[in-house]
Amino acid sequence: MGNEATCRVEIGDERGEAKVLLETEELIVRGAVRAKIPFRDARDVVAENGVLRLRWNDRDVRLHVGASAAKWAEKIRNPKSVLDKLGVKAQQKISLAGSFDDDFVAQLSARGADVSKRVRAASDVIFLAASKREELERLPKLRESLAAAGAIWVIRPKGIEAITESDVMSAGKAAGLVDVKVVKFSDFLTAEKLVIPISGRFVSKVKNRG
Repeated sequence: MGNEATCRVEIGDERGEAKVLLETEELIVRGAVRAKIPFRDARDVVAENGVLRLRWNDRDVRLHVGASAAKWAEKIRNPKSVLDKLGVKAQQKISLAGSFDDDFVAQLSARGADVSKRVRAASDVIFLAASKREELERLPKLRESLAAAGAIWVIRPKGIEAITESDVMSAGKAAGLVDVKVVKFSDFLTAEKLVIPISGRFVSKVKNRG
């Protein structure tokens, strides 16, 4: 069982069959019973005999998810940090393109990454801060500085017309990149991951060596 289950759900006095989705920051219940439960609002989270139990909005919640109950409880109690979701690891060569706040830079350094505000060749990760679609024109040049198996994360404001998810996907495709993941960066920013297609990684590796 992965991060979704169709099972019996009990929330307060409500009972019924529903689909339960374990997202990165919340539980979503859809069906005879409906709810959206942010991890931060879940209390007394435990797993017992295949049942995920917690308190939410002064109500008892019981989700009969089976064998995944313990794993789900652990994810709710200890949600991934932003850096975990971005896949940042110690020793990675990370380049920043655009303006990022000092706190984010400090978090990257604390993780043990090799961080620079100058874009460097063979970067494992490049973060591009973009507040308008014109800034996506940097992607072809940034691709040249990316390690073959590396990633470019485009960090952009949510819900504005100046730059949209479609803009990022189109610009990425034009630069020879494919979009593979979307992550919530903050309440106001979203992060979209672009990588070099596997078929083009050998050529990229040769360029970086050169």
